[in-house]
Amino acid sequence: MVNLSNSEEMIRLLNKYNKPGPRYTSYPTAPEWKNDFLSSEYTEQIEEFKNNDVDKSLSIYNHIPFCEERCLYCGCHVIIDKNRHYVDSYLDYLEKEINLVKEILGKKYPVRQLHWGGGTPTFLKEHQIERLFGILDSSFHIEKDSEIAIEIDPCVTSKEQIKCLSDLGFNRISMGVQDFNPLVQQAVHRVQPYQLTEELINYSREVGFKGVNLDFIYGLPLQTVESFSKTVNQIIDLSPDRIALFSYAKVPWLKPHQKKMDENDFPSADEKFKILLSARKKLIEEGGYDAIGMDHFALQDDEIAISFKNKELYRNFMGYTVQKTGNFLGIGVSSIGYVNQCYIQNIKTLKEYYSAIDQNLLPVDRGLKLNEDDLIRQWVINSLMCQFELDFGQFENQFRISFESYFREELVEINTLVYDNFIEISEKKILVTELGSLFVRNIAMLFDKYLKNKQVERRFSQTV
Repeated sequence: MVNLSNSEEMIRLLNKYNKPGPRYTSYPTAPEWKNDFLSSEYTEQIEEFKNNDVDKSLSIYNHIPFCEERCLYCGCHVIIDKNRHYVDSYLDYLEKEINLVKEILGKKYPVRQLHWGGGTPTFLKEHQIERLFGILDSSFHIEKDSEIAIEIDPCVTSKEQIKCLSDLGFNRISMGVQDFNPLVQQAVHRVQPYQLTEELINYSREVGFKGVNLDFIYGLPLQTVESFSKTVNQIIDLSPDRIALFSYAKVPWLKPHQKKMDENDFPSADEKFKILLSARKKLIEEGGYDAIGMDHFALQDDEIAISFKNKELYRNFMGYTVQKTGNFLGIGVSSIGYVNQCYIQNIKTLKEYYSAIDQNLLPVDRGLKLNEDDLIRQWVINSLMCQFELDFGQFENQFRISFESYFREELVEINTLVYDNFIEISEKKILVTELGSLFVRNIAMLFDKYLKNKQVERRFSQTV
């Protein structure tokens, strides 16, 4: 377990490494994608995917951007709509976008992972949920053992909606909580009583959801080690299968609403780090959770914990996953996909999104076709982020090149990470230490070619 007692050493590491950096849900990261990437180019990538000798299974991410109110910490693309004016029109256009993709694909392809995110997907009423799922189900072959997941806000989710989702086949539910402390909830404009969350968790299990995830954020206003420790006790009482414990992504230059929170209320960098370490220790030692990746925890019998132990964990824009699907479709405004080694992001405003679809165009905002160097570094970064190790033999079998030769410059720079006990290097592999797992974004940054000689201060949040 990482030692809290050496506060001077902790502060030294924070001062040295707590700087802006990517979360690496993709490589290359989104700021590197091209704004002149065209709808026709996306169509070409789907056509190539059809014709290539690759696994034809897909993951699908479906974005529902609507929320009744704006949470002040939020970094997602959302549209505030108190009266639900836009939903039916939006579903019409989602259906049109799905039909455009289906027409290019030419047949129903198998889907191993389906994820609804937002925004607030349960902004939709039951009949709207049924309509959208029916559109997807008729356009793709959603396999029986697929992971079908949805993110919900317990404050606006009814038992009727949860029963509807279960009846349709959704089997994993993720509830945003952030913190159970009422003072923190008020400060971030997300008031959510513990009893409400507890009731919906129990009901979700009662109606058949096999997986319940809870999402939390450390580094929010008014949080302290002591206050968040109480929240962790409540988490352990609820016993979710998985927990995501995210560092607050402070990006007010991208999300101006974050400025509404009082700057004086935020914990200092070292207090924030202590909150993480204290929560991590309690979840592992008292809750019986395994630490998974850089910011997740899972019960030891959960399939994601087993996959992590077996070095079979994967990562995409839906987070850590056990599903190995090399291609995924992003459906809806602002959504992101990855097809035929190409990233694509949809248009971010409803007006422009609708306009493109009215012209029978895939609503592409930007994208990037990966080159050979991108694919090599993507593999390396994913190995570090998901497996916490990098096997030189596996690398050389994958790419038929020497790791030592290809990354000669990086291996000179990496000695600093060895000195700070973030990694260990042998003749066969790089191993991320327990301490290094907390700074794994910094480790991955060493292999990010696009970051070299670039100013990143206003591109990413802090790494810890």
